[in-house]
Amino acid sequence: MYISPYWFLIAGLFVFLYGNSAVLAGSSGVRYVVAAAFVVLLYVSVLIHELSHSLVARGFGLPVRRILLYPLGGFSEIEQEPPTPGREFLVSAAGPLLSLILAALGYAVLLVTNLGGLPGLLIQQLVWANLLVGLFNLLPGLPLDGGRMLRAGVWKATGRPGTATIVAAWAGRVLAVAVLVVPVALIVSAGQQVQIFDVVWFGVIAAFMWVGAGQSLRVTRVRERLPGLQARTLGRRAIPIPASLPLAEAIRRADAAGARALVIVDHEDKPIAIVNESAVTATPPQRRPWIDAGSLARTIDSSLILPADLSGMALLEAVRRSPATEYLLVEPSGQVYGVLSASDLDHAFAGV
Repeated sequence: MYISPYWFLIAGLFVFLYGNSAVLAGSSGVRYVVAAAFVVLLYVSVLIHELSHSLVARGFGLPVRRILLYPLGGFSEIEQEPPTPGREFLVSAAGPLLSLILAALGYAVLLVTNLGGLPGLLIQQLVWANLLVGLFNLLPGLPLDGGRMLRAGVWKATGRPGTATIVAAWAGRVLAVAVLVVPVALIVSAGQQVQIFDVVWFGVIAAFMWVGAGQSLRVTRVRERLPGLQARTLGRRAIPIPASLPLAEAIRRADAAGARALVIVDHEDKPIAIVNESAVTATPPQRRPWIDAGSLARTIDSSLILPADLSGMALLEAVRRSPATEYLLVEPSGQVYGVLSASDLDHAFAGV
């Protein structure tokens, strides 16, 4: 489990604003205790909420990497998406359903036992925390669970998960604006004074929803481009050269072969280094006949040698494991195919 360090900042701000608001009655000390209890119980409720997602996902055979707790909620990092809209709906609905069940159980305990004092107050906070988590997450817009449930419905109706994500994400953006504008407008129309706590709280929630919806849209655009992401297509054809070859002659040979990259090989024609393109560009033409190409090369580590047939997510994972500016692409036979530049990979996602 990972807890964002910003959690403590937001939690402290919430306790301060909530404890000073007119919502709570009693002395300032009591108000702060109730506010702090609400924050703690809220995040315990979020953790239980996310655990329910994880358990249902694992029940469907979907691996769960970890649970992350952020200032305004949590996230179950499920490594694979549910393969069907029905499973997507069930994984998404598990969290709000459990939160509402816990709220109902807490309310039942209050009715049956008629608890008072601090125990009763804590159970009341537990009821409100779970009710808030459950109802808020049922809102039909990403990044909330209700948005994922909406996505599952659109996916089922259209058969297109990408379109479903776009619909649910834009619904989330509309909700973000509504969360900020509608409550404030209702308070003003009722002739009541707007509290700073209300404005800050609604603003933070709206920002959270807007950013989350935007991230969902970006992920969808990335996935749409994945099928066309192929190392062989993005790679620059390269020619093998000895390290002692003058840079000017190396460039002439590359131009004659229609290649855009230079790979240094040893006496057994084994690739050992890649000539740095930016270093070549920075070398004045009059100096190139007197500089060995090997002096501008970077040694190739085994992690920087990739199969030329890599594509899609496998290519992104290989690059993520070993960040570098250039990678050597080789054929299944071991022959050098070319060089993949990280800048070319970035250009493939331009505008995302």
